[in-house]
Amino acid sequence: MGVSSYGGDARPSGIVRLTADLSMSIEGRDVIIVEDIIDTGRTIAYLRRNLATRHPRSLAFCVLLDKVARREVEVAVDYVGFAIPDEFVVGYGLDHDGYYRNLRDVAVLDPSASP
Repeated sequence: MGVSSYGGDARPSGIVRLTADLSMSIEGRDVIIVEDIIDTGRTIAYLRRNLATRHPRSLAFCVLLDKVARREVEVAVDYVGFAIPDEFVVGYGLDHDGYYRNLRDVAVLDPSASP
């Protein structure tokens, strides 16, 4: 499943779009959604509503990074790796306009840095 909530400026747009749907039924299954980062909470709220209509036996959410200060929608997250401050982070799969995704660590992006 693929979802996107980011606009052209690499900031959340406030609109969650489904970019790819599930290829199989989750009805009656235990489901864990693994996300890289949660900030506003809108994506996880959307996923929870969308997936609940598909009648899984259980539905849990796991995130690597939780940006609590940016939360606009309260959502329950079952497993959290790390809470982080409200700074733009890159690395370990997180990118900025396609750059820095391959860093081996999560790092705060220097606002003056340009690719």
